[in-house]
Amino acid sequence: MLFDYLSSRHRRLTSLVVIVAGLASVVARLWVGVSATAPHIVWFPPLAWRDFAMTLLVAGVSGAIGVGMRIPAGALLLPMVAGAALEGAGLVTIVLPPWLLALSYAFLGWSIGLGFTREILTHASRALPQVLLATFALIAICGLLALFLVHAAGIDPLTAYLATTPGGMDAVAIIAASSNVDIAFVMALQTARFLIVLAVAPPLARFISRRMT
Repeated sequence: MLFDYLSSRHRRLTSLVVIVAGLASVVARLWVGVSATAPHIVWFPPLAWRDFAMTLLVAGVSGAIGVGMRIPAGALLLPMVAGAALEGAGLVTIVLPPWLLALSYAFLGWSIGLGFTREILTHASRALPQVLLATFALIAICGLLALFLVHAAGIDPLTAYLATTPGGMDAVAIIAASSNVDIAFVMALQTARFLIVLAVAPPLARFISRRMT
């Protein structure tokens, strides 16, 4: 029963990520008025190769440790924590050239897109009204939180929206990186939300499973 619930939840979350990412892109372009003109990007700038090598080493080693220790989302969280701690201590300088970011974004897109199997599409077609209702209700609630941040804390609208929007943190990071927003604020709130979900979701899933049996 728990496996069935988690599988169903995964299918809904896959649909949620696509809807939220698409809507966030539309908001970034239309609601806040981000220019459609693509900025000039130097894809292969001069690199500090020592810092770049250290960046790859920190990401690879900490990611492997996270996977090996079976930490929930360890491949994402450990490199974030290790990179922030080491750079904050002045031990390394994180270097992320544009070509590496583009490759990373492509792999993230593929990982989301390849998650849409025939089974998921079939399930989504049956549960589409409920999924859409729940998704847009959640987006509306998060939009109200963003509005609160705008008026109470003076955060600019797009930063507030991306910081509070539900869905995948990786998709939000891509949109934030290509927009004129406070990326640190966006990722701090998204990371906090992610950690809260990691802490609350397992006991909540067990509680729901017991109630459903």
